[in-house]
This record gives sequence, C-alpha cells and structure tokens, in this order.
Amino acid sequence: MKENLNNPLGDDNLDERLWEYIDGLGSPGERSAIEKLVKTNQQWKEKHQEILELHQLVQSSVLEEPSLRFTKNVMEEIAKYQIAPATKTYINNKIIWSLGIFFVAMIVGSLVYGFGQIDWKTTSDPKLPIDISKIDFSKFFSNTYVNIFMMINVILGLMLLDRFLEVKKKKIQKEA
Repeated sequence: MKENLNNPLGDDNLDERLWEYIDGLGSPGERSAIEKLVKTNQQWKEKHQEILELHQLVQSSVLEEPSLRFTKNVMEEIAKYQIAPATKTYINNKIIWSLGIFFVAMIVGSLVYGFGQIDWKTTSDPKLPIDISKIDFSKFFSNTYVNIFMMINVILGLMLLDRFLEVKKKKIQKEA
C-alpha cells in the first residue's frame, strides 16, 4: 500500500480518524500525526473544521423531554372517546350458525346432485357397484357458476370448521 507524503495516515478513513481525534481516542502518536495533518493539509483542515462544528452543534443541542404529566394527559384524552365494544357483544352467534348450516346444506345438496348424475348400472367390476373410470365429471362440473359456487362453499365450510375448532380449543384450555 503506497502512502502519500502529505498524508501518511491515508484518506480512506478521514472522517473516522477525525472523529476519534475530536473525541480524544487513539494513541498519542496517532493524535500527534492527525494534529500535524490538520495544521498542514488543507483537506484535513476543512474536514476537521466541518466535523468540529457538527460535534459542537450536537453537544449544544438539548433533547426535548415530555412533561411529567404527558402520559396522564394522553390517557385522559383517549378516555374522552367512546371505546368500541368487544366483538362478542355485536355479533349474533345465531346468525353465524344459521349461515354455517345453510352452506353445509348447500354442499350436501351439491354432493347429492353430483352422485345423482352417476351411472350406477355398471357390470364391469362385480366388487364395486360403480365403475370409477366411466364416471362423467363433466356433467357435475359443467357450469362455471357451479364451480365458483362450490369453491365459495368449500372455503366458507373450512372457515366454519376453523371457527368451531378454535372455540373447542379455547374450551379445552379453560378447563385445563
């Protein structure tokens, strides 16, 4: 690594070395070398002056602190507003259950309709009453709207199952 004759410490850590010098860190040899550079080198002198001004500005600034009553003032201000009631108070469980029963009934009805479309008169396999290879699923899923309806019902059914299992989990946790 080639060192500059005017700058034996190198320019790559100029800011860092000046901050250490201003903060009083480093060995006495480094401090005297930096002091000599600040007096003789224009670049180091300008950067030293800039960092020194910034250092003095930071030292002279006063941090603003909130008043001692700040927390109490905030809590009093929040208390003025009406707090929303808990979810259990404004959601009617009977409506949720009736919607769940409706969607379960729709899924069961769709399955009954689908099984009704199967040709049960097969003679190829005596063990099974239906020949799975001859089932025509295109009759069951022939309409885009039926597919969308089925997907929505499956998603809502899974959400209902999740809610049911969550309630059951909470009951078990309360008992334990």
